[in-house]
This record gives sequence, C-alpha cells and structure tokens, in this order.
Amino acid sequence: MKAKKETGKFISIEESRKNVGKKVNLRGWVYRIRESKGIIFLVLRDSSGIMQCVIKEGIPGFGDAQKTLNEASVELSGRVIKDDRAPEGFELKAEGFRVVGPAEDFPIKKDQSTELLLDHRHLWIRSRRLTQIFKIRSELFGAIDSFFRGRGFYEIQSPSITSSACEGGSTLFEVDYFGSKSYLTQSWQLYAEAMIASLEKIYCIAPSFRAEKSRTRRHLAEYWHAEAEMAWMDMDENLKLQEEFISFLVQEILKKRKKELEFLGRDLKILEKVKPPFERVTYDEALEILKKKGIKFQWGEDFGIDEEKVLTSQFDKPFFVVNYPRKAKAFYMKVNPENPKTVLCADMFAPEGYGEITGGSERETGLKELVKRIKAGGGNPRDYQWYLDTRRFGSVPHSGFGLGVERLLMWICKLDHIRDTIAFPRTINRVYP
Repeated sequence: MKAKKETGKFISIEESRKNVGKKVNLRGWVYRIRESKGIIFLVLRDSSGIMQCVIKEGIPGFGDAQKTLNEASVELSGRVIKDDRAPEGFELKAEGFRVVGPAEDFPIKKDQSTELLLDHRHLWIRSRRLTQIFKIRSELFGAIDSFFRGRGFYEIQSPSITSSACEGGSTLFEVDYFGSKSYLTQSWQLYAEAMIASLEKIYCIAPSFRAEKSRTRRHLAEYWHAEAEMAWMDMDENLKLQEEFISFLVQEILKKRKKELEFLGRDLKILEKVKPPFERVTYDEALEILKKKGIKFQWGEDFGIDEEKVLTSQFDKPFFVVNYPRKAKAFYMKVNPENPKTVLCADMFAPEGYGEITGGSERETGLKELVKRIKAGGGNPRDYQWYLDTRRFGSVPHSGFGLGVERLLMWICKLDHIRDTIAFPRTINRVYP
C-alpha cells in the first residue's frame, strides 16, 4: 500500500530530537538501509544529522521501502523515541513512508580510491564528513564579514579579469579577452590600493587564480581569497590587525561549530590557544632555526613546504615570519629602511605543519621606486600606468594582507588535503566535475 504525501510541517532531524514521544514528519536521503524479518531499518540523513527509522510491515509505504536504495530522497512520519542503541541515540517509529525521488545503485562504496571519489565529487559531497567541513566553511565566511564590518571596513568587489600581473607572471592564467591578452586575477590588491583613497578601510572575499604546477596537498588553482587594505596603517598595525583577525575567526568557529570539529576529531585545545599576541620571527632568525635542524637554505629564497614544515613544528599557535629579502617578494612591498635588502612584509604560518595562511606588507609609496621595481621584475611600467597614478595623486602610507581561506580551513579542521575544504576543487590535474 502506497503512503500518501504528508501534509503536515516537516522538521529537521536535529529538531526532532527535542520532540521525544511526539509525532513528527521528516524528510531527507537514505543514508543506510537493511531489512530483517519484516522490519526495515533505515538511517535517514539531512543537513542537520542522521536518525534511524524503523519501518514495520503493514505500515503505508512498506513495500516501497523494500525496494528503496541508498541516497533515494524520502519522507517519513512517526514518533520519536530515545534509544541509546540507535545511531546518535534517537529513533523514529515510522507510521508512514514515501519515496520522493528514487535512486539507482549508488556508485560509491566503502574504501573507494581517491580518484573515484573525485570523479564522483558531485555525489561524494553528500558524505557526512564533507557536510561538517562545509558547515564550518560557511561559518568561516560569515565570521570574516563580521570581523571587518565590525571594525568599520567597507566590502568592495574587484575584477576577476585583469591586464597585468600582481604576484608574478609565472603563475598567471592567460585568457583571450576579445582578441587581446588578459589574465585571471591573482589578487585584488592593485585595485584595492586605488580604492583606499575613496573608502580608506576595505576588504574583499573573492576567488583568485594561480597557475602553479604544484601537486602538493595545500595548493589549489582556484581558491578563495579574503583580502584587506588599509590607508594610514603601517606594518606593525597591520600585524596586530591580522592577529585579531585570525584569533576572531578561530574563536568564532570554536563557539559556533564545536560539534562539527569534534565530529572531525579535531583537538580543540590547539585552537583554544589562538589568541594574540603571535610571535614574530625575522627571515634571518627563521634561517637560523632551519640551520639548527640541518636544513640547508640559501638566503634570498622563499620558503617551500619542507622548510615551512620544520618552522611550524617549533610553535603551538600561528606566528609571523617578517622582513623577507626584496628579491623573494612582490614589487609593491616597501623597502625596509633598517635593512634595504629586505622589505616590510610578513607571512603568517599555522602550526602542526600547515604552513602559510596569510601574507601581507606595507606598500611602497614612492613613484620612482615602484617603476624601478617593476622593471627589475621584468614588467613594463606602461602596463601599470593606472596603478602608478595612485602614487601621483595623494599617495599615503598604507598596508594590507590576504588570507587563503581554504588554507586556514584546512588547518582549523586538521585535514590531510586542501581539496576537502571546497566542494569542487580545481587542481593541476582536476577540472571535472
């Protein structure tokens, strides 16, 4: 006998646990299902959790339930009872069952290869593990907005298609823009430096693109960038703002998504330590740490994954490496007046081997110095005339930074690979689905 469509109000699985002894209507997807002697045990899944549902022979829809497969969408009605033997301690004694959308044989089984899971990413995102990560991700984006808006920042948007490089030509994605050569953006920063003369304190959350031919566990070709730019702010003030920013984000996740972190097995004590101030280590001091650990490294180079792993093992919360060599960093970073071979910049590193999560600097305000640095990097100043105008008309001291949102999320959740921080990852060998 087929069950009729329920006309009552549907509630979430999480909400149903507050209604023990009462009749409720639930809907979601079949997480697991098995039959035993006229009883079907169906574990229902929705965005809030899972619940075991017991469907006995004779109730409306029992015959349909016998033919139902994993990931079918269904509706059930029944009474909620407390049962410690059931998954998560609650059970629905079903009084009615209806299939909304039937399912074929689900292609993902237990212990599948990573490549198969990525080929079926559009289905694998239904997994409970990824669901928890995406909830934390959503909370993280909300916290970023909350932090900046609470401090008087204005949100702006900048182009995703640009005519010039910001971080270096070797990692640019080239696009044909109506017959002329353009690129996918690496950062909003050059546009931000123009906007601060209007709004002074601004931020942007948008995708950035890096054509790095990297196969590491922490690189994406398309990732989400949270960037800020501030007029009248020097490097020291910039670092203090970053400390407050990262601390705020972590504490908000701890406060609002503790259950999801515990599901992932995260050690919350590590995250509880994330409060200002963060230690500051100079580039030269970082080289000394590497040297003592037996790592050979040439002065003037930027740190790679191996070096970052060694450095981050020395700290139990995020820290800064400051004052990198000029040749290791971008042309727009201000020269350090105390050591002209270096620039006033900093990268923030997450502990536990996770490496760089933010990068920032005070910006060069001198027109001649900027032109010189653009040429030294192989660029053509003619391509940057609009940007150089920001120095011709009322330049002021200013600084900014950018956060790789997926990098931070990877560390907060203590994930093995960055691809699980985003629903549909784009890597050097993956653009499907």
